[in-house]
Amino acid sequence: MSKPTAFPLDESRLPFEIPRDEPYREKIARLGQMITDRIPAKKGILTKDDPEYWGLASIVTDEMADVALKMKVRKPMTLPELVKATGKPAGELEPLLQQMAVVGLLEYNWENPRREKQYILPMFVPGSAEFFNMNKQQIADHPEVTAFFERMTFLPLEHITAMVPPGGAGIGMHVIPVEKAIETENRSADIEHISHWLKKYDGKYAAGPCSCRMSRAAMGEGCGDDPDDWCIGVGDMADYLVETNKGHYVTYDEVMQILQKAEDNGFVHQITNIDGENKIFAICNCNVNVCNALRTSQLFNTPNMSRSAYVARVEPENCVACGRCVEYCPAGAVKLGQKLCTKDGPITYPKQELPDVVKWGPDKWAIDYRDKNRINCYDTGTAPCKTACPAHIAVQGYLKMAAQGRYRDALALIKKENPFPAVCGRVCNRRCEDACTRGTVDQAVAIDAVKKFIAEQDLNAAHRYVPDVVQPSLQGPWPQKIAIIGGGPAGLSCAYFLAVQGYKPTVFEKNERPGGMLRYGIPSFKLEKNVIDAEIDILRELGVDIRCGVEVGKDVTLAELRRQGYRAFYIAIGCQGGRRAGVPGEDAAGIETAVHLLRTVGGDESRKMTGKTVVIGGGNVAIDAARVSLRCGSDGVTMVCLEPRDKMPASPEEIAEAEEEGTKITCGYGPKEFLSESGHVTAVVLKKCTGLYNAEGRFAPTYDENDTITLPCDNVVLSIGQCIEWGDLLNGEAVQLGRGQGAVADALTYQTAQPDIFVGGDVCTGPRFAIDAIAAGKQGAISIHRFVQPNTSLTIGRNRRDFHELDKSNLALGEYDRAPRQSAALDADIDAHRSFRDAHLTLTEDQVKIETARCLGCGASVVDPNKCIGCGVCTTKCEFDAIRLHRDLPECSKMVRSEDKFKAILPYMAKREIKIRFAKKEK
Repeated sequence: MSKPTAFPLDESRLPFEIPRDEPYREKIARLGQMITDRIPAKKGILTKDDPEYWGLASIVTDEMADVALKMKVRKPMTLPELVKATGKPAGELEPLLQQMAVVGLLEYNWENPRREKQYILPMFVPGSAEFFNMNKQQIADHPEVTAFFERMTFLPLEHITAMVPPGGAGIGMHVIPVEKAIETENRSADIEHISHWLKKYDGKYAAGPCSCRMSRAAMGEGCGDDPDDWCIGVGDMADYLVETNKGHYVTYDEVMQILQKAEDNGFVHQITNIDGENKIFAICNCNVNVCNALRTSQLFNTPNMSRSAYVARVEPENCVACGRCVEYCPAGAVKLGQKLCTKDGPITYPKQELPDVVKWGPDKWAIDYRDKNRINCYDTGTAPCKTACPAHIAVQGYLKMAAQGRYRDALALIKKENPFPAVCGRVCNRRCEDACTRGTVDQAVAIDAVKKFIAEQDLNAAHRYVPDVVQPSLQGPWPQKIAIIGGGPAGLSCAYFLAVQGYKPTVFEKNERPGGMLRYGIPSFKLEKNVIDAEIDILRELGVDIRCGVEVGKDVTLAELRRQGYRAFYIAIGCQGGRRAGVPGEDAAGIETAVHLLRTVGGDESRKMTGKTVVIGGGNVAIDAARVSLRCGSDGVTMVCLEPRDKMPASPEEIAEAEEEGTKITCGYGPKEFLSESGHVTAVVLKKCTGLYNAEGRFAPTYDENDTITLPCDNVVLSIGQCIEWGDLLNGEAVQLGRGQGAVADALTYQTAQPDIFVGGDVCTGPRFAIDAIAAGKQGAISIHRFVQPNTSLTIGRNRRDFHELDKSNLALGEYDRAPRQSAALDADIDAHRSFRDAHLTLTEDQVKIETARCLGCGASVVDPNKCIGCGVCTTKCEFDAIRLHRDLPECSKMVRSEDKFKAILPYMAKREIKIRFAKKEK
């Protein structure tokens, strides 16, 4: 019996059963035992429970086994030799050999002086276990082959990986770096360049499906990539793939397109590494979330298994902590840290322990490596601006680009996380500035003002930035239909991020124009409608279909949309209703909600209001209502809120602008009743608020009913909260509603109890800010992509977007620019106090140069050389020349034949054992 593994296959989680009920077939057991290089199985007797047995049993017939048992692993035999060995006539044997090759048990080539076709019984990996999984129909008919492949990339290696020397010792696959990352490296070897291999096998290329992508998807752990054509067979392997229906021929240019598409998506180039010096048979483009070859080194924490000769290093003076390298590093070797020194000097960052000088076993492995590799920053923290932003925009990065005059690059960087920078440059609540380290010195960097300047490009159709589509597929746009319900910032952001992944989503918006609360909830003197329109036009250029005047649940139901072929839904209808006060007299004419007022004025700025207006509420929406009321003609406006002045939820800037325009603010009171004459409001009676929260910290205001004041008025605007108006949208759906009638959804994936319905924005979180909705939209797009792609996990290897702020109280700033914070001017031709036009100008280019120089440059990326596998993906994402590959490990380019692996392993193993003993003595 085989020794139990420390990482057994959890069959309960598989979406299929592994068959074990057929009669025991001795020939299959003997064949599995002959091929395997797993030591216990090699020396023992295979049982029905061994993967070598059940992996072969459903694919291989006894007749095939008879032939294969006459062969030796990886020893070529021609047809005449096999005729002699098996006793079968050539006319009978050749079709059988071809069928054995089609199912994947055999491979063949013409690598002999006579160029005579010769057949090879390959090892399991790379080999037959992999070939079994290059046929979609075979996987569908026999899904157990996927688990067989997974086991054969684990069991033979679990006890040996720690002993493998640099270069991999002829085991499996080997990372080959992005060519652009090593073009200037004078010491590079030819075999370290993809171009070398393409030249060597000139004209003999075939693209085939990725066995890892297909097999892991069938096991319920797919990565969301289309599996076709990522694996490139070269030389005779190209012919084998085509002739056995596992691939198709491709040209050199097509190979280059595949490689470029792989790099765009952050996939790792790997070459086969079992045939010795200067020989490969395939180049793969691997996604670490499913790749069984990359898993070997990542799970066992033994990078020698696959790493290239190169190690990435960061040039801190160039790095701006944009985090692009971190997001794409397949090995989790790069994390965000800080560039600024602490008062005690630079931070020393930990390094991954290696098996060089310590005993290695399951306690050292990283079973959940796919999630651990997506950790964004060290516990000691990174730039506060990126941390505080809900969308985690690369603030420090776009400030640096703006400082360099790279405005278009800056806009592109922002749009990696935020499709509406021009909008946010006007209405964002600027949590990045609240957190800015510079604010501890004098004033925060005017981040939002710089973003507004950068985003002005979007307001001119000739200069706007439309991002390229980066899609993990080589087969054209995704066919899956996706519906976005609600055209506000969350819904539109979800549509945008789906579009840049290659989808053509449809947005259903019940209003006449898209934009949601951006259009109907924010007055034009803060956000002009043309700004909203300009950035929404970019979504249309990306292929987003926006259908206005369609209320889902009324004009069409979700069930009807499903029948039309929609595969997933993102519901982001926002909080469109305003809450009432629940006090006597509030049904009188002249009383309305702030949501209603702002929506009305958003569509028609000619609305008139006369007399005095009282606005109930202390948030930014109440401020907007007060300022709109003055512009509509109110003689005077008084805001009344429960909170004391220093606890008002509205931002200090908004409060200051409202007071400058003439709004009076009364704090510490709430409505007791509304007085009216002839059905129209005439006054509001206010009662003193004595407390805001209960013992549990929940909002539960208390009052002194006898301490009252009365404010005469002609209009009352209630801004005391918003509510969701579901209508008939969810009729017949399993979506559950929670507190405040918000949709209940998973905190990471936004998936509801109805699996094909995802939610985001205010319907999920309650009323928040545009940037929160934008961040939610991106996460919704990630989930929906994973959901509509077959058998893809919604969570495995997903970036949790967890960031930590560095300790701003423990910094040694040294010298820094002393310029004061810059402010944009007002347009003198606009009455900033009463016009509906936005009077705020943008910073000048000179001001931008001054302001960006004020950034202290808090963060920087940090590479752990013990985790780096030298793929160079990070270098393709960095736009600051801040991370480069260095040939620190030339020994990793040594290629060894699989048959000679122990010649490489045993000396290394002996040296390692001496190191371990020496290390113990030192302790």
